[in-house]
Amino acid sequence: MKTINTVIFDLGGVLIDWNPEYVYLEVFEGNREKMDWFFKTICTQDWNENQDAGYPLQKATSERIALFPEHEDLIRIYYDRWEEMLGNAIEGTVDILKSLIGNTSYKVIALTNWSHETFPIALKRFDFLHWFEGIVVSGEEKTRKPFKDIYELTLKRYNINPEESIFIDDNLRNIEASRELGINGIHFESPKTLREQLKHYSINI
Repeated sequence: MKTINTVIFDLGGVLIDWNPEYVYLEVFEGNREKMDWFFKTICTQDWNENQDAGYPLQKATSERIALFPEHEDLIRIYYDRWEEMLGNAIEGTVDILKSLIGNTSYKVIALTNWSHETFPIALKRFDFLHWFEGIVVSGEEKTRKPFKDIYELTLKRYNINPEESIFIDDNLRNIEASRELGINGIHFESPKTLREQLKHYSINI
């Protein structure tokens, strides 16, 4: 194994807690079954990920309302109250990030699936987002993980040798895609587990 000199972080679910349940569980008055149906049928993960790849939020909302007019109010909530779905920083991971930033042995980059329209909200809220050498935001690039081109773009833009880099993401699908390009990957589960996993790559922080 080559020495790791670049660490690439996902953001949502790794450094930042984001969950639409924070809004919709209240909207559905605690009825998780109804909420789950809504996410599986109307405002689905695939639908949201399309906006992460740069699709306009207003257009996406209007199109979804046209398909499900009887649920217009619920659909509008998704992006009207998006900021309320944004939780706190995952402090244990932020501590790891801070240690890496303070070590000149590592280049530290972020690669995130995030709408370019909502990402500025996160930039204002979380100071640590300004610590990175660079952040690749899927919505700005009009593509997203796990598609090959966003990994290749990241490697090229920041002059990264895949074999000398490690990518941390809470979505196993995205890790598997990065490994196909030779990037080492860690499937994030918790800050404590991440510290232990980094030791396998001789990163002791």
